[in-house]
Amino acid sequence: MKPEVYFSSIKEQSRNDCLRTLLKHMDAVLSQFQKGSFVGIKMTVGDKRNTGHIKPELVKILVENLKRRGAKPFVFDTNVIYRGQRQNAVDHLNLAYQKGFTPEKLGCPYIIADGIFGTDSKTVRADFRNIKEIRVPSFIGVLEDLIVLSHITGHIMTGYAASIKNVGMGMASRAGKQVQHSSMKPVINVANCALCGCCIESCPVSAVSEVSGKAFINSKACIGCGECIACCKFDAVQIHWHEDENIFAERMVEYAQGILSHIRRKLFINFLFDITEECDCIAGSDPKIAEDAGIVASTDILAADKAAFDIIAKKADIFSRDGKIKAHRRQFGYGEEIGLGHLDYGLKAL
Repeated sequence: MKPEVYFSSIKEQSRNDCLRTLLKHMDAVLSQFQKGSFVGIKMTVGDKRNTGHIKPELVKILVENLKRRGAKPFVFDTNVIYRGQRQNAVDHLNLAYQKGFTPEKLGCPYIIADGIFGTDSKTVRADFRNIKEIRVPSFIGVLEDLIVLSHITGHIMTGYAASIKNVGMGMASRAGKQVQHSSMKPVINVANCALCGCCIESCPVSAVSEVSGKAFINSKACIGCGECIACCKFDAVQIHWHEDENIFAERMVEYAQGILSHIRRKLFINFLFDITEECDCIAGSDPKIAEDAGIVASTDILAADKAAFDIIAKKADIFSRDGKIKAHRRQFGYGEEIGLGHLDYGLKAL
């Protein structure tokens, strides 16, 4: 049976009403989030300069809907591995509050799920082509209810970013993000190293030591777990960003599948507003590459992402950057191959 995808068009209604229409027609789906259940709402506030992110007033509409059902919603994100205000929970929360993601405006708490420095992480066994274990915040496996809110954008490596990226990358710990981004081993940037000892103590295989007053990573002993990246507060661990785009897309799909397999009740909502060429981690007030379309939602992550893509790119694949990027096509195909979801869906226009 084809998974159902709901589509609330932005035509002739405001963004807030667009979401209200969607939630009204998805009452039976939302009823799975019952009284007393802790419902994690995964989303990102984006970089400091970003303006296209999902706004707190939209999130509050969902939060209030869940609270009327007796559920206990909370909004969460994880720390990132690149420079900026989301590398640690203190700066991350300050940025979120500056953008209006306060408990008062959301109607619920905003939480950084992997701790102050992104080290609240555990390893979970997996059995995929590229990934044999995933590194995720410790609440994975305990949280039973998840709603993923994703702002559709382009992406510098995968071309297209939606719910799969929001889960696969966005719900991984900092160490898990490093593993997805590169199969190469990290190295120390000695100019930034303060020899605080954090990486030496955190390395599970004792691959990091002191050499000439700086930390040094023995690449032969290193297993590429990324724990040194997660704990370093001085940007002293150099990350290799360059990777085959299709492999990167596959790893992200594997992480998404690994994470979601431990969560019982799920819903994925994609916002087709303010679509820019770059993702919210990079884009500021960039020009839009597509017209606002509305909101799609499904309990099937792959169907939700494919439906949003089909609506936006029905005339031309605007995410491929003139045919240079095809990783999102691999992401779709590989996702169905490993059982993440279904590409053949039924669209229910509201």
